[in-house]
Amino acid sequence: MSSYLFRIGEIVTWNSEAGYVTGRIQAIHTEPFLVNGYQHHASVTDPQYEIVSLKTGHIAYHKESALEKNS
Repeated sequence: MSSYLFRIGEIVTWNSEAGYVTGRIQAIHTEPFLVNGYQHHASVTDPQYEIVSLKTGHIAYHKESALEKNS
């Protein structure tokens, strides 16, 4: 798992419709998965990160390209 850009527990930021959101990575998905009937595409070479918003507790799923390390 060391080849991933981000790690579980790390704080990241992403741009949403409502502006920038900060959250903590709680899982890394490396296989396709369903959430509320929606198929998320993920693989070992293109994982999706499960992130919980620090402000609202909402869970979001994003690929590495959408995330920035929070400094």
